[in-house]
Amino acid sequence: MTGPRVSVEAARRAVDARATGVAAMAVIALHLGDDSFLHPEAGTSAGDHLASGLVPLAALLAAGFAFCRGRPGMRAGMALIVGALGAVAGAASGGYETFTVGPSGDDFTGLAAIPAGVVLVGIGIRTLWTSRRRDERLARRYSRRMLVALATAVVAQWVVYPIGFSFVVTHVMRKTVPPPRLDAAHEDVSFTTRDGLRLRGWYVPSRNGAAVIVFPGRTSTQAHVRMLIRHGYGVLVFDRRGEGASDGASNLLGWGGDEDILAAVKFLQKRHDVRPSRIGGLGLSVGGELMLQAAAETPGLAAVVSEGAGTRVFGEDMQDAHGVNRLLLAPLSLLQTAAISVFANEAPPAELTDLAPRITQPVFLIWAPNGGNQETMSRVYYRLTRGPKQIWAMPTASHMAGISDRPAEYERRVLGFFDHYLVEGAPTERR
Repeated sequence: MTGPRVSVEAARRAVDARATGVAAMAVIALHLGDDSFLHPEAGTSAGDHLASGLVPLAALLAAGFAFCRGRPGMRAGMALIVGALGAVAGAASGGYETFTVGPSGDDFTGLAAIPAGVVLVGIGIRTLWTSRRRDERLARRYSRRMLVALATAVVAQWVVYPIGFSFVVTHVMRKTVPPPRLDAAHEDVSFTTRDGLRLRGWYVPSRNGAAVIVFPGRTSTQAHVRMLIRHGYGVLVFDRRGEGASDGASNLLGWGGDEDILAAVKFLQKRHDVRPSRIGGLGLSVGGELMLQAAAETPGLAAVVSEGAGTRVFGEDMQDAHGVNRLLLAPLSLLQTAAISVFANEAPPAELTDLAPRITQPVFLIWAPNGGNQETMSRVYYRLTRGPKQIWAMPTASHMAGISDRPAEYERRVLGFFDHYLVEGAPTERR
């Protein structure tokens, strides 16, 4: 009677594991629906989140079906993948805001998704352990286990990581506004993008008829703002979409952020202290990429400094990678770009290598060869732009830290560039 008792007990444990796993998946599904449809970001609606809501929910439904009906290996795989991604999703959209600004809205279901994901990972590990075969020859048994371990590593690297990373970059962005340390009086300002988002920031009026947009955000840009203010420039610095006090959904890679810069240019063009032909931009990291994109889209930016520009989408990644690295990066980057497109509810932006030849304004590219952020693409963008251009490599600087690495030279070079193209050589126009 021992055999039947063991079989019945194993079957009962399997049923219990399925029920627990389905319940955990339901908690994760609840958070995904809550995040997209019940508590959309300020300035957006549930209709703006159809892809980010429906696609993951459909994928979760398919995973749940495979978990319930599949063999032990399939059940374990689905539990591990959904569990890992569910915990990441909960931490990114619930845990992050809870520990930075306090919980609200969908943060509560996000917090619940974290333990649900952990439970699923535990079920997956337990299923793999209890279903392992022990009736094979030793060599075959360990060969099988090595293949399972290898497959797990591949899935983690090329499936779980890019999807998890994509969810993080479209949900985690600073929600606080730092205190102003601008060494000058400023105005609290706001303006609206073409897609209806209200952006908020600070503006220091111009004393020389020229103004510079420093982007992105109000936290890591204030040293640059103070530098420009000392030389009489008007400076506009603001929270990009999804950040701080501004409306919109988060996107750390800046997809759609060119609309923020275009709206900022229009704001400055209406200022009485600024001549419309004397508006420049200084972008850092993703801001450097977006300044280049905006320069290709509007002549309203008369001169652009781009520091630390890298890659944003699959095509750019492929142009930056070479040899074996290109082959290894391709599936990860392709899935990552597709996943960001789903979670961001928008198509990928045009590749900067296609946009750069449309830039005829003066451009000054600054890059850190050892900065560790794919900044070698700055050399490609420099080669492709068609207007007056300069490039400066800073081998001892970290990513977007040129101003702290060599402050005196940085100020001399950047201000020299803006002075030449926005003040000394700028065309005059009648009001």
